[in-house]
Amino acid sequence: MSKKSMLQTDEKERALIVSVERDEELLPYAREELIALLETAGAEVVGEFHQRRNKPDVAYYIGTGKTSELYAGVQDTAANLVVVDSELNPVQARNLEEAVKCRVIDRTQLILDIFAQRAQTREGKLQVSLAQLTYLLPRLSNLYTRFERQQGGIGVRGGQGETKLETDRRKVRDTIRDLEAQIAEVRSIRQTQRVYRKRLPFPTIALVGYTSAGKSSILNRLSGSEALVDPRLFATLDPTTRRVSLPDGWAVLLTDTVGFIRNLPTHLVAAFRATLEETVEADILLHVADASHPHCLLQMQAVHEVLDQLDAGEKPMITVFNKCDLVSDRYALQEKIADTENSVAISALTGEGVPELMRHISAALQGLLVQVNVLLPYQRTDLLAQCHEYGRVEKVEYGEYGIEVTACVTRYLAGHLQNFASPEIMPERETALAENLTSP
Repeated sequence: MSKKSMLQTDEKERALIVSVERDEELLPYAREELIALLETAGAEVVGEFHQRRNKPDVAYYIGTGKTSELYAGVQDTAANLVVVDSELNPVQARNLEEAVKCRVIDRTQLILDIFAQRAQTREGKLQVSLAQLTYLLPRLSNLYTRFERQQGGIGVRGGQGETKLETDRRKVRDTIRDLEAQIAEVRSIRQTQRVYRKRLPFPTIALVGYTSAGKSSILNRLSGSEALVDPRLFATLDPTTRRVSLPDGWAVLLTDTVGFIRNLPTHLVAAFRATLEETVEADILLHVADASHPHCLLQMQAVHEVLDQLDAGEKPMITVFNKCDLVSDRYALQEKIADTENSVAISALTGEGVPELMRHISAALQGLLVQVNVLLPYQRTDLLAQCHEYGRVEKVEYGEYGIEVTACVTRYLAGHLQNFASPEIMPERETALAENLTSP
């Protein structure tokens, strides 16, 4: 893969945007989001073409009349790029490019390009490369519509040989297999890290939400860290985990994850599954929504759709309406909170509502804890210390046969303590109790 992304050139690309929308009310939202994506990628929007129709044209995505208008627009604006706000099939992409005499990319390619620019770690770069090649493979034929070069070889010299297209497809498939193997390695390492974190054992919380909703800002506000905060789309690709101490003394591990977007390409969801497993494995989700965005509810719906794809839609969730300091209609915000179960409004910038969020997190943790009644040997006071650090100790009594403890702890720690709840641990104590019960 080239080190330079498909839009990252020395000069800004001049782009025309094209969209087909059935619902006119959604058109301004879709337009603004596509422009924001192009600005993030480093392109300049020089014109727009929108068409209202029930479904895209099979051959050109837009109708033939609109295609002619688009060709004229390319000539008038000296555009060198056309960006379509949808995923084009190979036939539509080829036909439209030939008709307008200009390079054409779709929404999926644009998002993949942004991810390619933002990927910093080896894991991120591997996942982006896999998504790009998975997208490219069925579209390779577009590059060979005007010529077909034969390549001979031992045993086929003088015959038809292998076409350049077939060779390139095979190379792409081999590269995809190699990338999948490397990502599987990364996935294994990440799983080992998760197992280690569970041994601590802190409950885990994942920040999920639409891109630019303010997840990284919330991570910084709650943990005191200085993770990158950038208003541009998809500022965070690689997960960042920090420890957060709650007012009641408990602590959790909070992970910031990649942001979602409307019509998130399936190639990305599949390629980033190793990263998104942080969401699947989390005990609680903090769904961060931009309360100031005019289409906040649509963005929330898009997030829920991705969570359902990841089989994480049923996890315990706290909805966090962020950026409440930018909301002028507080009554409408209160309505959103009333209509959304287990939700709270905050401002990560000013700190407004953060104490209430902490209370919601503490309440959610209660559902993750298990009450245990154990008798710890005096030589295992380390387990008592863990009960204090990772749970809530309700009673401690120092007796002749050990330390009697009643506490609410995480399920992981409860599993380690279960042996100490068994009568076999302290047979002398159980025998003494039995003798007391049977004596006259």
